Amino acid sequence: MKLAVHSSIDQIAPGPWNALAGERNPFIRHEFLAALEHGGCVGAERGWQPCVLTLSDAQGLAGAALAYLKDNSFGEFVFDFAWAEAYARHGLAYYPKITVAVPFTPASGTRLLVRADLHSAAVRARLLEALAELTAAHGCSSIHALFLEEPDRAACAAAGWLVRRDCQFHWRNRGYRDFEDYLGGFTAEKRKKARRERRRVEEAGIRFLTRFGHELEPALLDQVYAFHRETFLRHGHEPYLTRAFFEEIARTMGEALMVKIAVHDSRPVAAAVFFCSREALWGRYWGAAGDYHSLHFETCYHQGIEFCIERGIERFEPGTQGEHKVARGFEPTLTWSAHEIRDRRFRAAIGEYLEREAEWVDGYVGEVRAHVPFRKGEA
Repeated sequence: MKLAVHSSIDQIAPGPWNALAGERNPFIRHEFLAALEHGGCVGAERGWQPCVLTLSDAQGLAGAALAYLKDNSFGEFVFDFAWAEAYARHGLAYYPKITVAVPFTPASGTRLLVRADLHSAAVRARLLEALAELTAAHGCSSIHALFLEEPDRAACAAAGWLVRRDCQFHWRNRGYRDFEDYLGGFTAEKRKKARRERRRVEEAGIRFLTRFGHELEPALLDQVYAFHRETFLRHGHEPYLTRAFFEEIARTMGEALMVKIAVHDSRPVAAAVFFCSREALWGRYWGAAGDYHSLHFETCYHQGIEFCIERGIERFEPGTQGEHKVARGFEPTLTWSAHEIRDRRFRAAIGEYLEREAEWVDGYVGEVRAHVPFRKGEA
């Protein structure tokens, strides 16, 4: 197979790439990755330099790895800042490194793409070899494959990479007829709290609109983006994703971009940005113009759950962190990453750390499961 390294997703034809990517996950679609580049979200100046690996045979594109050359660890959501600090204390450079991930997207998905007619294990193994070659060529300290699905995790483990686990909170659709049917599985106390939470928003006179990307006219998109930007500014930095990114995504992936807009007195007062496929909903960003009781929970969680029930979507991944999600029916779910550390001393130290961390994560998941709102036997 012929190996190539691409400094832009635009150097790869959309059709063959999307044939590898499939329809399950919008974040690895060519349109999403192109919008990141065209919108100025990634690039050398942003610390995310594309270096996408592809393998080709006589039938065309055979495999690919979505890789970026990184000079920082921002926008990854798998935190290795302490590792970088340890390198610095020993007079070594942790950056640059290679990150195999979708930028700014803490959602699990395929990272080693393989054409369906090929022997997937062999192609994945070759892609991992190519990543190691790329790492050596750029003098990188390490490779980090983030938010892995099981086949990629197994391939990395088989290649001897260090495997790391973390916890998110996901919602599962168990065939609910409607939101009340869903709440029927809660304990009486938790059900009462959820109903009260929703009622407070309704009594404030707030209603909700659902708009897909192609339905977002420029003025409304401006408002949605302003809400989301203000949330980032309150935390001291600009958002990772630009207005230009959302404009392009609304045009090229309108069916995958969904926004819930909270309206009060005919005026938008809050919005939550989601992406969706036939099997999953992903919550991404939110913002509000004022402080309305329970509006965040309603806009970002209850509205998303209701959307999934109405459309028969299997799961809802609302993003990273947030134990407050548990009381609203989101359950602890393991996520995975894999790390190839070139320095043998640091590899051993990081490996020992990950063993201790894994014990803590497993214990944490067990503790959180005891606090889900469902009646015994319902979850």
